Amino acid sequence: MKDKIAYIFDERLQKECDRLPAVLKRASIVQDLITCYNLLSNENVSVISSTPASEDELKYFHSTAYVDFLKKINDVEDLDLFDEQQLEFGLGYDCPLLPRLYDLIRILVGGSLTAAKLLGAGTYNIAINWCGGWHHAQRNEAEGFCYINDVVIAIQKLTETFSRILYIDLDIHHGNGVQNAFELSKKVLTLSFHKVSPGFYPGTGLLDDVGCLGGKYYSLNVPLQEGCSNKTYLRYFTTIFPRIMEAFQPSALVIQCGADVINGDPIGKFNVTPEGLQICVQQILDFKLPTLFLGGGGYNFANTARYWTILTSIILQTKLNNDIPDDSKYFTKYEPTYELQIDEGNQKDCNTEKYIDEVIAVLLSYCDFIQNS
Repeated sequence: MKDKIAYIFDERLQKECDRLPAVLKRASIVQDLITCYNLLSNENVSVISSTPASEDELKYFHSTAYVDFLKKINDVEDLDLFDEQQLEFGLGYDCPLLPRLYDLIRILVGGSLTAAKLLGAGTYNIAINWCGGWHHAQRNEAEGFCYINDVVIAIQKLTETFSRILYIDLDIHHGNGVQNAFELSKKVLTLSFHKVSPGFYPGTGLLDDVGCLGGKYYSLNVPLQEGCSNKTYLRYFTTIFPRIMEAFQPSALVIQCGADVINGDPIGKFNVTPEGLQICVQQILDFKLPTLFLGGGGYNFANTARYWTILTSIILQTKLNNDIPDDSKYFTKYEPTYELQIDEGNQKDCNTEKYIDEVIAVLLSYCDFIQNS
């Protein structure tokens, strides 16, 4: 029996996601490639329009003060009037004030919330929202290109139906906003695979960062060294993920698929390719649990489109031609190869055998605590 898959998309969601300063027009590039490969004509997928989140739904996670400030500035033309007040809420620098920002965040959150509601209702067992995955925003402030934490809000909605949720973060950056939201909980286990090196944002997610009080050992982190390759990434994932599934026994999964982990990203600079990550995603799919797939980072837009198109095809069990369709509006962005495949580069993998063994051993010991708690 094939999965029933909901693909969350509408022009309003795409248009608002295109406005995000760090990823201007990226949503259009991604959607164009998925459309050019005719993936959404697959009989097992339904394209579902999103419903913007309500004010109360934003407050599933975010503070009243933060939401009220976003509402207050929504229709203001001269945003310079709020230069001092915005700093209180993490706005400015990497999250600058934007016109109609409250409208934007309601629509962004609405995509992931719509997906969560469909999974909770049992209407679909897989949902995809590549416009979601903004995992850094905190309860009271924006952070790290993320104005709002749609991930936390979607997970909060899922907890109304599912008793235990495993959140897996595949972005190059630690999913600090999501971990912080659930670090006291045993209902949500957060597992983040991410780069850790001096000065690399956000500087959290070390191996001994495991949550606290009742949620101790329910926040797990896999700190990856510079130049991580497919071989290294797969060794971590294929060893740790099945053991966590066995120990935690989740009833639903949420997967953040940040594309900045892919070779060629100007921020991530890892040596992982979609060929490696699709093995991880297939292992996730093999468990046949209700699963929400979200986007995230990704600053090489052509590679982001390639990666999420490949993941969409894996979820839909559809094979793709390696040649980028020449009817793509953004065809020239795929130069020089004009191919879907992304090859590994020549980066040195600084994850030594000794380091990998030590990290895996510690994480497996944490799984023993989870299973026995």
